[in-house]
Amino acid sequence: MTGPTDRPQRWNRLLELLAESGRLSVEEAAERLGVSSATVRRDFTALAEQQLATRTHGGVVATSVAYDLPARYRQTSGEAKQRIAEHAASLVDPRAVIAMNGGTTTTAVARALAGRTDLGMTGDEQLTIVTNALNIAGEMVLRPHMRTVVLGGVARRESYELHGPLAERALAELRLDELILGVNAISAEGGAQCRHIDEAGVTTEMVRRSGQVMVVATADKLERTALARICSIEQVHVLVTDTDADPAAVAAIRATGVRVDVV
Repeated sequence: MTGPTDRPQRWNRLLELLAESGRLSVEEAAERLGVSSATVRRDFTALAEQQLATRTHGGVVATSVAYDLPARYRQTSGEAKQRIAEHAASLVDPRAVIAMNGGTTTTAVARALAGRTDLGMTGDEQLTIVTNALNIAGEMVLRPHMRTVVLGGVARRESYELHGPLAERALAELRLDELILGVNAISAEGGAQCRHIDEAGVTTEMVRRSGQVMVVATADKLERTALARICSIEQVHVLVTDTDADPAAVAAIRATGVRVDVV
């Protein structure tokens, strides 16, 4: 068997298959993933315990939850993502008010920021993080050298992000120096994009309230499109991506005046 050995990758693939058909047997899943039946049975049991699927005799069936694997089960590491995170974090002014939306790349940036040794200010001089992501807030609030502001709203289980009128109303009262923006897709033509319309409402308001917008995106995001536009490419100031990015896509984005850092 030569299938994915990483559990988050297997779970993501299993939920994709389940979303397609609504039902999945142990034998079919084992064949599609290239792993043993015993591994699939353990994964099915774990998915059922997390209420991401309903266990049946010989397989699983879909539940009513959304099939976008929750953030805590997705990989947040990876060499390229870590390079992007560390570079983006190094660009942040230690006295700034930084907004961050949810996602694995912005979570990695938040952790890189938390590890900066020069962030020792207090009071109004300390770095302030404004976020609608519960997982980022939960980590940052433990850092005594940072101030954490959490937007209100309705939580999305897939990304731990808060959205809706409450979040947008809270943003109206804040001044943001910079937004570190995670996206599902970005291009010169389509701008910054995400999968969900409700998510776009909050992040679009973050863009509008921020003095500068820095998009953090792995190379694959430059080759995709997504349902909802967050902002046009002209509203992005900096894009941090990795060395696997398509040179033509990078050149097209640079041609619009966006600074692109390839790390």
